[in-house]
Amino acid sequence: MTTSYGTIGTRLHRHLFETERRYPHATGELSALLSQLALAGKRIARVLSRAGLAEVLGPSGVTDVEKERLQKLDTLANEIFLEAFAYGQLVPTVVTEHMDLPARLPENETVAASAGKYVVFVDPLDGASNLDINGAVGSIFSVRRIGGSGPILSEAELLARISQQQVVAGYFVYGPATMLVYTAGPKSGVQGFTLDPGIGEFLLSHSDVRIPRRGPYYACNEGGLAAWPEAPRRFVESLRAPDPSRGRPLATRYSGALVVDVHRILLRGGVFLSPGADVEPDGKLRLMYEAAPLAAVVEAAGGMAIDGTRRIVSIFPEENQQRTPLYIGSREDVEELEREIAAGG
Repeated sequence: MTTSYGTIGTRLHRHLFETERRYPHATGELSALLSQLALAGKRIARVLSRAGLAEVLGPSGVTDVEKERLQKLDTLANEIFLEAFAYGQLVPTVVTEHMDLPARLPENETVAASAGKYVVFVDPLDGASNLDINGAVGSIFSVRRIGGSGPILSEAELLARISQQQVVAGYFVYGPATMLVYTAGPKSGVQGFTLDPGIGEFLLSHSDVRIPRRGPYYACNEGGLAAWPEAPRRFVESLRAPDPSRGRPLATRYSGALVVDVHRILLRGGVFLSPGADVEPDGKLRLMYEAAPLAAVVEAAGGMAIDGTRRIVSIFPEENQQRTPLYIGSREDVEELEREIAAGG
């Protein structure tokens, strides 16, 4: 099957090359970055495929900057992403969910001024609580440009120099198959690739993904429903109420891994909810590593992502580990929720 973005089964490298040819001023930098990201995804997929035999499951005994206990595979995935960009020239700085300060790649800093300068934000292993029960997990990434010159040595300097716009955003899902899903902006749409482990290549499997305008699913941690603000709580109750004319009740699908739940909704339609709560009024999810890149993907596919009143992609961080509520999914479902919030509560 041939689509506007290539033939199903096309290798990632060829897809990137053919996409570049559409843009006369393309430098090849983003293709190089996606190739480096793909390498990290392949390495993590391989580690996960034999995690139970390699003694890499379970807690690592250390905590991250947010005092959350890390799994051994959290730490390993973090290292894999850092190694993927070493000596690649384009990325002098990588920022991961588990690190307080940006990770410098000094080997790239000397050439960054002439190479385009990007910073990569990564959630190395989303849904780590699923690892011990062989559940699906993922990785989330966002690429932004850096302004100015010289190494980035602090959080304040990072936030002062990164661009508002994500030039590339996407994620990996590690399940029965490993998938890479990315967007390079609304005009490029959303492309999905599946890893063929026999040849070690990502092959185009989902071209120009479009999210349904409404969907049959909702996903949220209903265990905390009593502590939610009133409006999203009312909305979930309406999703569960029988209403055949609107295709309700909706089915609930919640895995405990954000990226897995959003991936299902991207392909099938529906809405994911992670509001603030009594104990976490600012929300649980991190803006830069989770909410913003997933919002970029879903909006490029025709969906919508908000914090309740603002588009997630319009929010610029005030701090590195900034958290946010997240409502994301099919446009009409999220718009209905937005109206509910605007009505009060």
